[in-house]
Amino acid sequence: MIESKFARSCPAIMVQGTGSNVGKSLIVAGLCRLFANRGLSVNPFKPQNMSNNAAVTVDGGEIGRAQALQALGSRVSATVHMNPVLLKPETDTGAQVIVQGTRFGTMRAREYGKQKSALLPRVLESFEKITSSSDLVIVEGAGSPAEINLRAGDIANMGFAEAADLPVVLCADIDRGGVIASVVGTHAVLLPEERNRIKGFFINRFRGDPSLFEEGMREIESRTAWRGLGVVPWFSDAAKLPAEDALGLADGFGTGKVKIVVPVMSRIANFDDLDPLRLEQDVTLELVQSGAPLPADADIVLLPGSKSTIGDLAFFRAQGWDIDLKAHHRRGGHILGVCGGYQMLGKTISDPDGIEGTPGTVEGLGFLDVTTILTPQKSTVSASGNHIASGAAVKGYEIHIGVTSGPDCERPMMMLEDDKPDGAISADGRVYGTYVHGLFTGDDFRTAYLDGFDARALVAYDRRIDEILDDLASHLGEVMDIDAILDIAQRR
Repeated sequence: MIESKFARSCPAIMVQGTGSNVGKSLIVAGLCRLFANRGLSVNPFKPQNMSNNAAVTVDGGEIGRAQALQALGSRVSATVHMNPVLLKPETDTGAQVIVQGTRFGTMRAREYGKQKSALLPRVLESFEKITSSSDLVIVEGAGSPAEINLRAGDIANMGFAEAADLPVVLCADIDRGGVIASVVGTHAVLLPEERNRIKGFFINRFRGDPSLFEEGMREIESRTAWRGLGVVPWFSDAAKLPAEDALGLADGFGTGKVKIVVPVMSRIANFDDLDPLRLEQDVTLELVQSGAPLPADADIVLLPGSKSTIGDLAFFRAQGWDIDLKAHHRRGGHILGVCGGYQMLGKTISDPDGIEGTPGTVEGLGFLDVTTILTPQKSTVSASGNHIASGAAVKGYEIHIGVTSGPDCERPMMMLEDDKPDGAISADGRVYGTYVHGLFTGDDFRTAYLDGFDARALVAYDRRIDEILDDLASHLGEVMDIDAILDIAQRR
């Protein structure tokens, strides 16, 4: 085993999973809130994440949205060191690599596989910074340690757990079926030293009477010698928390008077911009998947952010959505583009340095008289100011490459701090673009925006998310052996 320099640092525990999307992120967020409510200084950590849903941190970088939610659960400000390596997929085979909050480069999967072990010192550096100011650190793995084909150079699961000398507990999802096989099968493929590192397991997303799985728990304990730490019933309010994976996006929410339609791009990014809207009872939020037309009864078509703007613009046209959007506009409909969606609404997008692929210029959708030039410099900053039309307070963040300019920028949508204008409005006043993510999180702006469509905003969004995290913490405290989890962390 690698000798760990963290052997005498604060208590820590790592939550790994039997697979992707088994609920690790939510469990960690809930445990962070639970221990924070007990008065501990707790921090989340994820050595490597893969997501296009990112958040801007207090120190001016970007991390996965799940770690930002976990920081909120911990009642602390998110920092780049909570998620030192973030992979943001741009194509089916390549991703932008973010290291300690800043762009490291773009790599194909095989290239990154050769490079990732070289990133371990940076990951351990971030972990040391997190542990130095904590009473407890809860670490989240990525995917599963059972993916033994990825063992070489691993920094996401057992490779990191070994380097930091962390005890591990395993999360398994019963809702997808085969949960006994998933836990026992993980035990079967791990190396002996990896099995010994796992100190317990728990079953997540159980529907019905948990006592019906008591025999199943005993069977797993018998076959693995791992300690059962609880059966976690389905937590329905999980769907109201910001999601990390676009695969979790449902097709629609609500039956309110104003209908907002969102075309789901192939590289949709920062889709948590939509979360506050789906909680409002006066809003119908419809997410349109590939192959389906944009509905003719939409009041607003919202073009979301994208990790690959030019690629998603081609995808948009391939679905015929450009034709649908023109028809929507002719009918008097409104259009809002956020970040990449804003760039698509302009006349052209130029990529002279080939940041997103082959260098060149492509024609935009043409709803705004602006042009965008993609540049290597990336903007990752917090943003606050006012919505010009209503005067409502705005608070969010920017996370993009590219500079947009043109006549419609003379009608900005926002005026941010330091008298910085943001966005553009078309001459007819029905097409808007902005670089600011998180607009609808603010109750003031959401109220003003929906009021323009004779709809009400009734949700105090930040307060509601905080209440759900408290409810989640109570939920876990009732069904998991929390004292055993803390004891495992303290014995590292």
